[in-house]
Amino acid sequence: MSRFSRRTAHDPTPNRWARLCEALPTRYDLTLSNPTRAGLPYDAEAIAAALAHPAALSYAPHPFGSPTARAAVAGALGVDPARVVLTASTSEAYGWLFKLLCDPGDDVLAPSPSYPLFDHLATFEGVALRPYRLRYTGAWEVDAATLVPGPRTRAALIVSPNNPTGNYLHAADLAALRALDLPLICDEVFAPYALRRADADRAPTLARLDAGLAFVLGGLSKWAGLPQMKLGWIVVAGAARAAAEALERLELIADTYLSVGAPVQQAAAALLAGPTQAAIAQRTQRNLAALRSAVAGTGAEVPRVEGGWYALLRLPAVQDDEAWALRFLRDAGVRVQPGWFYDLEGGPYVVISLLPRAADFVAGVEALLALV
Repeated sequence: MSRFSRRTAHDPTPNRWARLCEALPTRYDLTLSNPTRAGLPYDAEAIAAALAHPAALSYAPHPFGSPTARAAVAGALGVDPARVVLTASTSEAYGWLFKLLCDPGDDVLAPSPSYPLFDHLATFEGVALRPYRLRYTGAWEVDAATLVPGPRTRAALIVSPNNPTGNYLHAADLAALRALDLPLICDEVFAPYALRRADADRAPTLARLDAGLAFVLGGLSKWAGLPQMKLGWIVVAGAARAAAEALERLELIADTYLSVGAPVQQAAAALLAGPTQAAIAQRTQRNLAALRSAVAGTGAEVPRVEGGWYALLRLPAVQDDEAWALRFLRDAGVRVQPGWFYDLEGGPYVVISLLPRAADFVAGVEALLALV
C-alpha cells in the first residue's frame, strides 16, 4: 500500500527531449523565460534599500497583506485596495481559488492550448481540468462550441494574453464565457506586454468587472521581472454581494497560510516602480519584429500574437514539432520548445521566447531557419 497520495504520482523518467537537452550543448537558448538572466535593467539600489527597511523587522500579520502593499498593488492596477488579496505567487493564488470554489472531484474549464502547470495546480487541490479549445482563424479565439460545463464544473479559467498563443481576451470570447454564469479566474500576468495595437473588441481587464464574479491574477514575477521576490495578487471583482462573500471566505484561507513575507510587502511600491517592465516590453516587441522579418520568404510563419513573452513558429509539416525541435538542437544548437508541451494542434509548432538579448535572439533564429 502506497504511503503517498495519488496527487503526487508521476513518472520521473526523462523523455527523449529532456535527455537530448541534457546531453547536447546549447548555443542559443530560445526558451529563456527567466528575466533575471536576460540582461535586463534593474534598479538594484532602490530594490536593496526597500528590502532593507527596518519596518520589515516587525511582524504585523494581515490575512490579505499589509495595507501599504495592497495600496501599492491597487495603485498600479487602478483598483480598490479593499479588493486586493496578496499571495506568495500566482501559483499559490490558483491553489487558494481552487480551495475557495471547488470541492474535491469538481472541475474547472481551462483553455487548450495553454500553460501545462495548470494540470499540476489543479491536481494538487483534487480538482480536474475540463479543456475548451482555442482555435486559430487568423487570430486565436475561444471555440465557443467547446465551452461545455459538466455537472461539477465550478469555474472557468482564462489567460489573457494566453501563454503561448499570445491572444488577449476579446469581446466575443468574454460574452461566451460570461454566458456560462460561472466564476471567472482570469490570469493577466502577461497583460502589460502588448505586442500589437489593441483591436476595438479587445476586452479590458476583468479587474474592474462590476457584475458576476471574477478573480484577476498577477504578480511581480512578470509585472516587474522579479520572480524571486515571491509576491502575487488576486483582485476580486464583480457584483458587490458576490465579491464580498468571496473576500470573506478568502480571508479564512489567507489567514491560515499568511505566506507573504514582510520584506517584499514593505518593498512592494519600489519593486512595482522599477524600469524592468518597460525594458521587457521594448525587447519583446523588437525581437518579435526581428522574428517576423527573418521568416519572410521561408517555409515558416509566425501566427498572430497580441501580447506576452512568447511567439509561435509554424513549420512545414514534413515532421512533427518534437522532431523539428530535436533537429534545431542537434544540428544548430538552438533550444526551442515543441508545441506538444502546450497541447498545440494544427502545427507543427515550436514555441520561442522573446526575452533573450537581441543579438542572441537574432543569431538563434537565423541558425534554426537555415534548417527549415
